[in-house]
Formats: sequence, structure tokens, C-alpha cells
Amino acid sequence: QVQLVESGGGLVQPGGSLRLSCAASGSIFRINTMGWYRQAPGKQRDLVAGITRGGYTNYADSVKGRFTISRDNSNNMVYLQMNSLKPEDTAVFYCNAEIHRFGGIGYSDYWGQGTQVTVSS
Repeated sequence: QVQLVESGGGLVQPGGSLRLSCAASGSIFRINTMGWYRQAPGKQRDLVAGITRGGYTNYADSVKGRFTISRDNSNNMVYLQMNSLKPEDTAVFYCNAEIHRFGGIGYSDYWGQGTQVTVSS
């Protein structure tokens, strides 16, 4: 069994900051790419930021310069520092990871349960 658990969401005023965390646990042999996605009401789930095991990052154009993704390979954690938040950032944020389980074959995609981020005054 593998679990991804997000934390750190909440309500913040425009211009404020939040830091999301995601912990991967269970029968994990290795984690490849980790990332954050978000889904606003009535919209599709879109990539916000991704980070490879080696630390290469990519971002959606809408968050470049405001959000920073990082990871801790030793503890199977990924983070998303969100600054200068805007109302249009309001969404449920999901953690994603490509995980090779012990005894498994290849990598599979895993998702967290999501954490709500609301940006409003």
C-alpha cells in the first residue's frame, strides 16, 4: 500500500502565502517525478508544478515567479511554497507521485486526497 497525504491548505487573503506539504508513505522502493495539480470548480485538473528526483522543476505559466516546488528525497516529501496568492488560485490542490513499490514492476501514478486552497478577502 502507498499513500500520499497533503497538508497546509486553508483560507488566505490575496497577496498572502501558503505552504503545502505532501508525505508519501508505504511500501515505496523509489519515487520518480512528484508534482502538484489543482482543480477549480467546473474545471479540469491541471499541472501546477513538477519536480524530478534530480531536482529539475517545471511550472505552469500562471504560477511562475510566485510558486516554488521542492522535495526531500530522504523523507519522501514534496512541498509547494505559494506566494502572492490570487483569487484565481482558489482550487483543490492534489499531490501526485510516480512510485515504484517494493515487489512491483515499474512506476505507477499515485494521488493524494486533495487539500482546499481558498484565496479571498
